[in-house]
Amino acid sequence: MKHNFVSTFLLLFLQCIGILAQGPSPSPIPPPAQAAAPAPGPPGPTNVTKVLEKAGQCSTFIRLLQTTQEISQITSLLNDSNSITIFVPTDNAFLNMKAGALNSFNDQQKSELIKFHVLPQYFSLSQFQTASNPVQTQAGGTSNREFPINITTNGSSVNITTGIVNASISNTIYIDSQLAIYQIDKVLLPLQFFVPPAPTPAPSPPKSKNKDDSSDSDSTSTVSSSETNSPRRLLFFLAVFCFVYVS
Repeated sequence: MKHNFVSTFLLLFLQCIGILAQGPSPSPIPPPAQAAAPAPGPPGPTNVTKVLEKAGQCSTFIRLLQTTQEISQITSLLNDSNSITIFVPTDNAFLNMKAGALNSFNDQQKSELIKFHVLPQYFSLSQFQTASNPVQTQAGGTSNREFPINITTNGSSVNITTGIVNASISNTIYIDSQLAIYQIDKVLLPLQFFVPPAPTPAPSPPKSKNKDDSSDSDSTSTVSSSETNSPRRLLFFLAVFCFVYVS
């Protein structure tokens, strides 16, 4: 029995030595901290092309936006926080143009045509009532030769006049605080495309001094002649007087 006790004691002793040799168990390694997701940036400008594709009946206008690269200019304006208004003719409006008219425009005119449908300011439907005519377009200024338009209202209807075309707003496609897009029933054609500018008046010729010089010359010669003839007349009268007196 004593032998069993000693054996058990030795066994326990050896187990304790083994546990001490192993040392404390290592603590678990925490997983690496994940970086916080960046805060979302401000939303980009409205995608005008997608808005028009969703609205439908705008494929010709979309094609012109892309081929003239004016869509990039519009996106840049919106990205710079500019407010604009866009008039979009329907596909039927383009079909109703005079045959071959659109194809007759050169690349510059097509760009100007698109800009002529863009106003560099925001108009809600109610703000058209207080529009100050002529209204400047993105194509130029407000004189007759700088692509202006005139906007008038009659109740809830909005009419647009270019001097060539009278169009009306038929639908609101999209509107927010920066961008307004309206559907119109006719293509806005600039007056400048069809009426040549008036010729610049020729400058008036400078005043000629020859006439004045000749007048002065005539006056001088008259005076000189008068001064030369005066003594001769005096001598003539004296000779006549002497002849009469002697006789």
